[in-house]
Amino acid sequence: MSNMMDIWSEAPPWLLPGFAALFGLVWGSFLNVVIHRLPLGQSLVAPRSHCPSCNNLVASYDNIPVLSYALLGGKCRHCAAPIALRYPFVELLMGASAMMSFLRHGPSLEFAVEFSFVAAMIALVFIDYDHQILPDSITLSGTVLGLALAGPRESLTFLEALAGGALGAGLLFFVSEAYYRIKHVEGMGMGDVKMMGMVGTFVGYKGVLLTIFLGSLVGSLVGIFLILRSGGDMRTKLPFGTFLGMGAVATLFVGRAAIRWYSGLF
Repeated sequence: MSNMMDIWSEAPPWLLPGFAALFGLVWGSFLNVVIHRLPLGQSLVAPRSHCPSCNNLVASYDNIPVLSYALLGGKCRHCAAPIALRYPFVELLMGASAMMSFLRHGPSLEFAVEFSFVAAMIALVFIDYDHQILPDSITLSGTVLGLALAGPRESLTFLEALAGGALGAGLLFFVSEAYYRIKHVEGMGMGDVKMMGMVGTFVGYKGVLLTIFLGSLVGSLVGIFLILRSGGDMRTKLPFGTFLGMGAVATLFVGRAAIRWYSGLF
């Protein structure tokens, strides 16, 4: 064990963060499968990846994260159909977040927690954007995982995670019920409620408040832009879970600093 530690201590400083980034890129490739197949009820492991235009299987050498997209010029090798830019974008997001988490925490439980949370949020962001659903298989299992990891974590106790989950779900449920009773139409689905319950178990009650603020802010700005651009109105539906997911990831990485800065103003 000591010999292994000596080897790592003598390694270049970029090596381990580089491995973390590669790890993130690979998982980003798998996330693309999750984002596409999970809402459709398809298996995540079979069949192999194939072109949706010509149905030819994607060879292993054409399935290397980011690199294959660049070498293929963003087109299918067989039929030249365009490959969505989202695929390398998701891979790069996961690679960058993995490297950032590793630089913050090193090879630790906190790194694993942050990586898992960001992966779940990215999947929810794009699934909600595409289908306006937030699968229970992610939100509910994520809530259980967040609570289970809260005890061993140094940055969040089990009680803080439990309080965060209760506050996140409770606030969204209250807003949803109030809107329905006032407007008599559903303004927010239970998927958003479950999602914020999950978020709270990872970021705590303070993080919940910041996540909702950031998600609402970004959602409002996007909504105003769309209204001005397309001539919609205030009833234009937007995937709120997409904006909550963005706010949650921002809260994870800069939330503590933002809360300290805000608290210092008073």
